[in-house]
Amino acid sequence: MLGSPEESVTHQHDTDRIPRRDITEQDIIDSADDPEAWLTYGGNYEQHRLTTADVITPENVGDLELEYELHVGAESSMEGTPLVVPGDPPVMYQSNGPNHVKAIDTRSGDVLWSYTYAVPSDVVLCCDDNNRGVAILGDKVYMTTLDSGVVALNRYTGEEEWYTSTADHESGYSATWAPVVYDGKVYTGSAGGEYGVRGFHMALDAETGDEVWRTWTSPDEEWVGDSIEQSCATNWMTATIDTENEKLYMPVGNPGPDFDGSVRPGPNRNSAGTLCLDMQTGEREWFHQESPHDVWDYDSAAPRMLIRDFEVEHRDYEDDVVISLGKTAWSYTVEADTGKLLNRSEPGVQQLNMFRMIPHIDEGRRMPFMPGAMGGNDWQPPAYNPELGLAYFKMNNSPQEAWWRFEEYEEGKKYWGGILEDEIDQPPEGYNDHISAVGAVDPETGQLVWRDWIDSDAYIWGGMLTTETGVVFSGTQNGDVIAWDGESGDRLWEYSTGDTAISGSPMSWYDPETEKQYVAIQIGGSGWLRRGTAGRDDRLCVFSLEA
Repeated sequence: MLGSPEESVTHQHDTDRIPRRDITEQDIIDSADDPEAWLTYGGNYEQHRLTTADVITPENVGDLELEYELHVGAESSMEGTPLVVPGDPPVMYQSNGPNHVKAIDTRSGDVLWSYTYAVPSDVVLCCDDNNRGVAILGDKVYMTTLDSGVVALNRYTGEEEWYTSTADHESGYSATWAPVVYDGKVYTGSAGGEYGVRGFHMALDAETGDEVWRTWTSPDEEWVGDSIEQSCATNWMTATIDTENEKLYMPVGNPGPDFDGSVRPGPNRNSAGTLCLDMQTGEREWFHQESPHDVWDYDSAAPRMLIRDFEVEHRDYEDDVVISLGKTAWSYTVEADTGKLLNRSEPGVQQLNMFRMIPHIDEGRRMPFMPGAMGGNDWQPPAYNPELGLAYFKMNNSPQEAWWRFEEYEEGKKYWGGILEDEIDQPPEGYNDHISAVGAVDPETGQLVWRDWIDSDAYIWGGMLTTETGVVFSGTQNGDVIAWDGESGDRLWEYSTGDTAISGSPMSWYDPETEKQYVAIQIGGSGWLRRGTAGRDDRLCVFSLEA
């Protein structure tokens, strides 16, 4: 990490503009139906990424215009989702890599305060200096830090209240996701699945930062010998909260090492799937695995979506379900109470040579497979529209090659157990030459309802947004912000932000003072998209439509 300050720093500009109103847990629950608010990473605790603001419709979205754009970062990772607290004015809390957060007057675009965390120079990271968002509760803003910590800031002044380290970053641990808060606790996890760490999820006291509980994602009895010590199975994206049943549903990543399964015999249960925990105690409830004995780096990374009272007619089931869109390119619908699989969808992209054993590096054999290690659906959060009953996704459709080999584990060093290669001799037979897609799937039937292929020289990244009125928004690796008809998949509106890839996830709110609905998205590449041709960017683009 280069260029980070030696000490964390807060710059205050016009903090008196921030309305003094503490955010309660009930506010966050109610924000699911509040068109003026976006108070948690997924738009609600169920992670639907849905706004009830209804100014923008399929009929008028073509009139959407750029309200303003703001340079917010240091041309680093731009994968975040901003939050908006209603008020006069509404205040946006926006973050980007490496660990910058700002309070912004949403009407003027003025920065009211900014904070930069002093990231140690010796952090080790897999996939860029990402920060995907913050959490809000009471008078505080919470952000994970790249050295595997959580920092709490005063929401009105930007001043640091407390910091807690959750693991040793020198061992390979890091933190990049948006935390989530409920019942006086901050829920956070672990990253570092390429460094031979052991994954965990944990709860911190929201007022003090003290540890409340910690749970290893992989229990000892499910692994052979001492392979548990480098089991990885990290939980590196935001947990979904079931406030009614006090459960957490979370994505869990690949086992370690990534490609050498010979040192970890068996299915490596509790990796590459969905983990359910009791939110009060951290006690394990169930696990649904998507890629047993994974050697293809099929992390199941995207946030889970909780849907209540969901009917799966052909299974004679009506109750809560959890939806996972995975790197495997399938969508999984499971019972929220047990994790039992109800339905696996049609694939969103091609599956060629999938689950075939990758060759040893000494064999001299090549075997391109897809989805490649970036997915399918990687970390990029999907969205769900209950009015249409459809889940929306972004998936990659690009082959990669991998080879396994034995590697000695060394603390703080990459522990892949092999090599992953983007450049391949030739694609697998049957490849359609489309690199990525945006689409919709019916979680009840598993039907792929529509799909829009996105072509480029780089992978697609970032998340989705849906409106209650039936519009779907996202950005592409070509620098385009696009609105689709959520029912048909027809493109309704497009805006070019330039050539830089868009890796941020859009969100939306309504301001009763201006009588406008806004859509905000961060512009700039990250992750695998660092290999794109257009370089970096550091913009926040805000679009609007007047009622």
